[in-house]
Amino acid sequence: MNLILLDDTDFLDAHHARISDTRRIRHLREIHGATIGDPLIVGQRNGYIGQARLSRLADDHAIVEIEQLDQPPPPSLDIELILALPRPRMLARTLEHVTAMGVKGITLLHTRRVEKSYWQSPELTPDKVRQHLTLGLEQARDTRYPDVIMEPRFKPFVEDRLPARLEERHGLLAHPGMPEACPHGAASPTTLIIGPEGGFIDYEVDKLLDAGCQGIHMGPRILRVETAVIALLARLA
Repeated sequence: MNLILLDDTDFLDAHHARISDTRRIRHLREIHGATIGDPLIVGQRNGYIGQARLSRLADDHAIVEIEQLDQPPPPSLDIELILALPRPRMLARTLEHVTAMGVKGITLLHTRRVEKSYWQSPELTPDKVRQHLTLGLEQARDTRYPDVIMEPRFKPFVEDRLPARLEERHGLLAHPGMPEACPHGAASPTTLIIGPEGGFIDYEVDKLLDAGCQGIHMGPRILRVETAVIALLARLA
């Protein structure tokens, strides 16, 4: 936790906030080793970052005195991510990693090789998704939460919604065997589309290309989804 992220409901007034959840209290005690008077880096959800001091640390809550909130969060990537829904454990890690990298738009998509049971995972509940996004923001000292959209039906999304999203964005379909290598740096607002373990089936590739995507590859190696996501974002950033 490189940043203590404060929700609006944490604020007692303009200069004091109360932290009462077990995770943040444990982190202050066990990781920070915080004591009364210690300086802390804090940020307001979807707002500014600044300095605070720990004024109380009890078993069930902490009080921080906010000295200033005047620094903007780091700039976000102008890259939207459309990702075939990974298996639950991989989803949790991926949400944290892409949030830390500055992605602000994430669409989770059903494809042929996505197990239908994945959509019933507890990792997709709003509370769990927000927890993973929060961990990514805290790691990167960011405050702006990504928007996460669920698309459990492939064809209606690709035919009815994706073309409109690509009117002002460059769509990149990352898939083995595509003719062009991933560019170094995104020259314009970009939508990056990545398939599941095993890749998209031919029908899905054709539909995505017809919707206006450009096919790209990352070389001859076949990467795990969570590795491919980070490698592609790093190359495009």
